[in-house]
Amino acid sequence: MTTNAPVTASAAPASPDGAPVIDVNHVSRWFGNVVAVSDVSFQVRQGITGLLGPNGAGKTTLLRMMVGLAATSDGTLRTFGEDPRDNPALYRRIGVMAEHESVYGFLTGRQYVTFAAKMRGVTNASGAAEQAIKAVDLVSAQDRRMDTYSRGMRQRMRLAATIVHDPELLILDEPLSGADPRQRVEFQSLLKDLGRGGRTIVVSSHILEEVEQLADTVLLIINGKLAASGNYRAIRAALDERPYHVRVVCSDPRALGSWLVRLKAVDAISFDPGGALVVLSSNVAALQRALPLHAKELGVRLTRVEPLDDSLESVFAYLVER
Repeated sequence: MTTNAPVTASAAPASPDGAPVIDVNHVSRWFGNVVAVSDVSFQVRQGITGLLGPNGAGKTTLLRMMVGLAATSDGTLRTFGEDPRDNPALYRRIGVMAEHESVYGFLTGRQYVTFAAKMRGVTNASGAAEQAIKAVDLVSAQDRRMDTYSRGMRQRMRLAATIVHDPELLILDEPLSGADPRQRVEFQSLLKDLGRGGRTIVVSSHILEEVEQLADTVLLIINGKLAASGNYRAIRAALDERPYHVRVVCSDPRALGSWLVRLKAVDAISFDPGGALVVLSSNVAALQRALPLHAKELGVRLTRVEPLDDSLESVFAYLVER
């Protein structure tokens, strides 16, 4: 049995010498003819790192390799300077929360977290569970069965089970999936507190806004490749330079189009099969300001204004092509 201190709000720094906590060096992973991760390199340091990409981009495969649940097909990956594959001693320093919810509904929250502590070899499992549940602010619900919890409460109790052995590194795969807005805010606040306490946290998500609010560093993944990395502001600045297609449905698209084509914010204009305007603009904010003014001057009634290519896939494709 190993001895672990109860979880606290201030874990010791995971990498005091400044070395990366996770070092991914030209890593690839394939399954038969399917390439899930292709020649990816990056480093993860203390703080919160967001792994952002659409579903199927390779995020979960990367996370599994970081914690030793999957081997690399090519390249090297080191966690705390060690190969995580078949490394039980290293696993005691890592907390993993999978995307798919797996809880025993017949257990109370406290029983569930205590069970996780025992599985991790924590000597004082009861005391560690008490501290972890307190950290996620669920003391009042700890004696209720987990099948009576809301989705957000279950996620927080799952996080308590993830941190019960006081790990230095947290790997969280889509932890906010299915949560309502209030639950998202509460969970994000909790993760920020854990990050400020000295832990290294890697959070995967397919939602831009989640990563913006959480992460110090963002890694954008598409089709198994690293499309961009850096702080959110730098990546957002790059995205702001990207031209967007905007569909405009109105009472007289040809009259409005003849005016809009003169604007600096408009790069090109076309019509879709339904007769609506399709405007290519590299300055959507300016276009949004100008549209209602010109429509009013011309007596044109606007029905709908919508972006056509604001999905993550199109955003990442643009970054890859740059």
